[in-house]
This record gives sequence, C-alpha cells and structure tokens, in this order.
Amino acid sequence: MAEQHESRDESRDESTSPALSRRDMLAGTAGLLGGAALAALPRTSAEQAAPPVSPAAQSSGSSIAPPPPVPRPQVPLDATTMQGAPTAQLGARSPFHAPTRAPFGDTVGSSLTPLQDLTGNITPSDLHFERHHAGIPALDPERHTLTIHGLVDRPLTFSVDDIKRFPQVTRTHFVECAGNGRASYRDPKPDLTPQRVSGMLSTSEWTGVPLATLFREVGVRADATWFLAEGGDACLMTRSVPIAKAWDDALIVWAQNGEPLRPAQGYPLRLLLPGWEGNINVKWIRRLELGTAPWMTRWETSKYTDPLPNGTARIFTFEIDVKSIITSPCAPQTIAARGWRSINGLAWSGRGRVTRVEVSTDRGATWHDAEFLATPQPKSTVRFQYMWEWTGAESVLLSRATDDAGFVQPTRTALIAERGPATDYHYNQILGWKVDAAGGVSFFGAT
Repeated sequence: MAEQHESRDESRDESTSPALSRRDMLAGTAGLLGGAALAALPRTSAEQAAPPVSPAAQSSGSSIAPPPPVPRPQVPLDATTMQGAPTAQLGARSPFHAPTRAPFGDTVGSSLTPLQDLTGNITPSDLHFERHHAGIPALDPERHTLTIHGLVDRPLTFSVDDIKRFPQVTRTHFVECAGNGRASYRDPKPDLTPQRVSGMLSTSEWTGVPLATLFREVGVRADATWFLAEGGDACLMTRSVPIAKAWDDALIVWAQNGEPLRPAQGYPLRLLLPGWEGNINVKWIRRLELGTAPWMTRWETSKYTDPLPNGTARIFTFEIDVKSIITSPCAPQTIAARGWRSINGLAWSGRGRVTRVEVSTDRGATWHDAEFLATPQPKSTVRFQYMWEWTGAESVLLSRATDDAGFVQPTRTALIAERGPATDYHYNQILGWKVDAAGGVSFFGAT
C-alpha cells in the first residue's frame, strides 16, 4: 500500500511566528505568495468544476439518463473568519453530501436507496427504500389498533399503547423487495448504479415486541398453522405467513433507528419478518387472523410466485437468498489514479449470517477473501472490503457471498439455467463492475 505521510499546516503554527492579527496574517500570506497561493486555494463551490463523468456513462445507450450535474455549494475560503451556523431543531447533512432516493415507475409507489452513497450497515431512515401499492396512509396512533383473532382462545384488539407495554426487543435486520435486482437480471446495461441494481434494500435497527409474545397472550390453538397479516392501507395488503415464523423471530415494531417508524415504513405499527421478502413484512398492520391453511391472496398467487421454464411455479418462496454487491468503485465513478484502494460493499442473507465474501478483480478467474468491517449478524447486511492495487489495466470486479446455511451466490448464467430468463423475483446473481483503462467504471452483468 502507498505510504502515509504526516502533513503540517505551517500557517497555523502561531508558536513560531510574530503575533499578528488574523487579517494581517491572511493579507501578508497573500502578499508574499501572490498569485501562486491564490491559484492553489480552492474556489467557492460555484467556481469549481462538476465531478467528471466516466466514459462508460457518457457512451451508454441506456434509457436511464444520468442525473444533471449539481452545482457545488458556495462556502467561504476560510471558515475560521466568520461565525458558523447556529443549532437547529433538526440536524442537516453537509451540502456537499446530499444523497437522495430515486423514484421510478409511472406512479411513484417506490423509491431506491442510494447504496453507493452510504457507509457502514445502517440505512438512515429518510433514505430507506419505500414500496407501497396505494400510497402512504395517514394513521392516528391513538385510534390505530391491531386485532388478533381466528384460531385463538381469546380474540383481542390491542392499541398501540397496549403493544408498547409488553417487553420490547431491539434488533438490526435488512428489508429487501423480492424484485430487487430485476434490472441487472433482465436487461443489464453499463450505466446501472448500485442504487438502480439493488436499491430496494435497506437495513435498520428495529424496536418492537416479539409476535410470539402477543400470540401467547391470545392463546394460539394447536391446530393453527398459518396466519393472515392485513395492512391498513388503501390496497389492504394481505399475506399468508406460516405460524412457525411467529414463534421464531417475527416482530411487531413501532420504532426504527431510535425514532418512531416513518410513515412510509409502516407508522404506527408494522410486521417485521427478518430475512423474508419485503412484501410479506406488512406495513400499517391492523389484523392477524390464525387458520389452518394459507389464504392464497392476490399477493401470493398472481404476484410473488416464480414461474419456471418447465411450466410450473415456485410459491411461498419467502427467504431472501445470499447476496452481495460492491458499492465502491461502481458506476458512474471514475478512478482518478493508479494505486491501492478499497473495494467495499454489502453482503446479506435471509437464511442466517454471511460467513464469507470473496472478491475477484479478473472477471472471476481468481477469487480472494474479503474482510468484514463488523461481525456478521443474522439476517442483516455486513460491509466487506478488499484492498486492491489498480495498475491501469482493464479489470472486472466481482463479489461472491456465502452464508451459514451453505448457500453460495451463483452467476447470472447459472441462475438463468435454473429459473429461466423471465422469473420475477429473488434475483441473487453475482454482480460486477468493469474498470476501463481510463478509470471509467460501468456495470458488468455478464457473470
């Protein structure tokens, strides 16, 4: 790796210079160094050029237009010369880092998390992807209730405050739409970004009550094997859930990342089924009915089934398969210089913990173990990195994850051979990025 050298700002070392006013010091420095010093100083952001766009992004024929360049904010050349901004009721990000979700579709019922702009494992609540089918309902927490009935001894209706009285837990889990990755599977294009490829994935710290606690409260009958979860939005989202999931790790949550759920994430209550496809994690939950068989709702017959090439279809494929994606470097970035750099990204599995991530820099000819930046947790994302020395040669970067259930992330070719080219959900193919000789990065989907 390149050596690190300590630097020292001589102009700030007042112990070796005469006592001068700040104004005299600045004026004297400019006078001594003249135009050379001024040329070396950064201009205000309005005067700085927009970041370069990679050649790959410029030449792509994709229908997804690159976002217009955003002018850099204007800030003083020397922040020590004036009073800074006061405190505010709500904190704000630096104007130099303003990640945004990307709406898409004819009706904006979904948005994508900007994975390439994030670090660590937790997704800020305002950047969590959203998916809804009839808009975000406005619900009063003092009027909203959750009813549990059907094959139970004591049908009960709980207020939000009732649920908060039970012993609570806090756990970190991802939520992912089952259709995440469709763009890279169906029609991979070079200008796809992590946000476009896998942006329907977010990880949060969730707080709530185990569903098993509520089921013990109502007294579940021995013949109950399934329950129906119903949401309180205009589409009345309903999904059938095996009751074993309730006894395992299902939650009724009311908080996310230290605050109440955001409205788009199910405020005031949602069902959380760790590791299972996003649609079944019913938001705005209002009713749970216990029975002996699945209800075969629209969302598990016409939707969220997986047609296979032989004419059959997979059904109730709840678990998210083991996956990974490199989030840096990625499109539309440009690698500015040769040398060592961190290849990093996210890995996750709905079947348990990620146990291994491998990275290839030569299109899969050789693989190398990446390191985890935190201890992998069950049904949560984990960030990985691999140190790579780029020599200026064209390269293809890939990542491959393995989980503790023994599943290994497959290539796109292998997934198509298994499920066909028109499957609708549960894409977990190996993803990659091509780095050209000029440092331009574009999506590589031919794995």
